[in-house]
Amino acid sequence: MVPDSFLSAQQQIQIPKKSAKIPQGRNVYMGRQIAQTMHYTGAPWLIRENRENEERCSLMLANLNIKTGMTICDLGCGNGFYSLQLAKMVGPDGMILAVDVQPQMLHLLRARMEAEAIENVTPILGSFHNPHLPKNSVDYILMVDVYHELSHPEVMLKYMRDSLKEGGQIVLLEYREEDPKVPIKPLHKMSKKQILKEYTANGFKLTQEFDKLPWQHMMFFGKDPDWKEPVQQ
Repeated sequence: MVPDSFLSAQQQIQIPKKSAKIPQGRNVYMGRQIAQTMHYTGAPWLIRENRENEERCSLMLANLNIKTGMTICDLGCGNGFYSLQLAKMVGPDGMILAVDVQPQMLHLLRARMEAEAIENVTPILGSFHNPHLPKNSVDYILMVDVYHELSHPEVMLKYMRDSLKEGGQIVLLEYREEDPKVPIKPLHKMSKKQILKEYTANGFKLTQEFDKLPWQHMMFFGKDPDWKEPVQQ
């Protein structure tokens, strides 16, 4: 279980105040309380030895259907637990865009890249309202236990939509709120019902699910071609 002291990145990183260009971050979205981002001092928990046994990470990766040459964004990459594995899976012709809002996390990622001589990962310092991804360039955006912490979910989902190639998908993993046996704080879980509510409202449709992970939902979302963006008042 995540220690309490690891859940306070917003307390250390100042979120910009509302301006003409940057919307104010939310505390609640569509009836769901938004959790605080895990602080970089919690990075060792991401690469704990028993993570494979608890979450079956290799089973998740095996069901991503990754092909060599893909461009994949690991959004909320932390210290690169998944980024480095994905880099090997896409091969030298592929690219991993590793996004995090904490420069300290990216420093840890770069150190691990150097140690493993991995060169096809591009660290990107995102902001709370913008992942800074290139448009129409990404095959998959992988978010592992990250989405529930986004303080600007609508804006971020719009930027993610714009970054996806034709046929690109968001692959979302979230700890199952429906299962009380999953030993994670309730604020850091999501139900399928809530996930579908938020994603369909923002122009995505469910294309695939994998339900055999011990703790997490794994849901694939593509762009909904029939969705029309709400007119801004």
